[in-house]
Amino acid sequence: MKKRALVICPGRGTYNAAELGYLRAHHAAHGDIIATVDAVRAGKGQVTVSQLDSADKYTPSVHMTGDNASALIYACAMADFAAIDRAQYDIVAITGNSMGWYLALACAGIVDLAGGARLVNNMGGIMHQHGTGGQIVWSIVDDDWKISQDKMFFVSNLLKEVQTASHINVHISIRLGGMIVFAADDAGLKWLMERLPKDDRFPLRLMHHAAFHSPLLNHIVPMARAENPMTDFGAGEIPAIDGQGRIWSPRAFSHEAIYDYTLGAQLTDSYDFTRAVQVAAAEFAPDTIIVLGPGTTLGAPTVQALIASGWRGLSSKADFQARQQDEPILISMGMAEQRAWAQS
Repeated sequence: MKKRALVICPGRGTYNAAELGYLRAHHAAHGDIIATVDAVRAGKGQVTVSQLDSADKYTPSVHMTGDNASALIYACAMADFAAIDRAQYDIVAITGNSMGWYLALACAGIVDLAGGARLVNNMGGIMHQHGTGGQIVWSIVDDDWKISQDKMFFVSNLLKEVQTASHINVHISIRLGGMIVFAADDAGLKWLMERLPKDDRFPLRLMHHAAFHSPLLNHIVPMARAENPMTDFGAGEIPAIDGQGRIWSPRAFSHEAIYDYTLGAQLTDSYDFTRAVQVAAAEFAPDTIIVLGPGTTLGAPTVQALIASGWRGLSSKADFQARQQDEPILISMGMAEQRAWAQS
């Protein structure tokens, strides 16, 4: 009997030095997908994802910028999606984190492969050229991946303080499982780094990232709509859950509505990845959650979101690790030892 699978698509920041050569190593059989993305890039005079992936070394100033990273991640994730063994898994729903919403649209069939490549590539270029501000990540969980009420109280007070400070712009960009991602202008970024309690990892400033999912990107909306036509959006084949936890069921929404969200609120409002995962898990009852590569950073936030909602009685990091040994709850295709579980 097939297992029901929820697929989760990665966002920016997931193709790093360890992922160099990902397409070459894992997807020789999916040359058609890579060729489609390459053609979109070549048509705009850009270096292809094949060339980026086969570089001799990883160069942050090249591989991490939005105009290149976005298309690379798209190609890797779509090839991973195509590699999932449909004889083992019935894919019942798709969601993603941040830029991962564009990937989810393609996986769900709301845009086709080439349309998704154009959308991702266009948005990566616009953000690279016109994005403002930046992002900072801060953890809100304890060592066992349970939400710390003290940290949540601190965030609440921080946001109240921001409302009275006219010289800074700070917003919640993404609710990412056990982390809060803040979006801010330059003054706000400096203020956050001074105000947020520090440990050996957080607060973490994300390099080459603009103030995604905040009003600081209001100016991007008309540019995005000018570059991406509504005609690229279709009816879909698999339910997709967006960054507000809303379900877009196949043939049950208008092109105008999903276009308005994707190139509107998705850019300027907070992205609640936590809620998206919780809704998808509750409504579609997956047996397994498959996180597409590249990268391995989205597994922990996914599990943290499930712990917060008590999905199937999941209560802690230790509980997850014990269950994972018995029968995998989560498969991260960015991990060599796990991707084989998802493929034939």
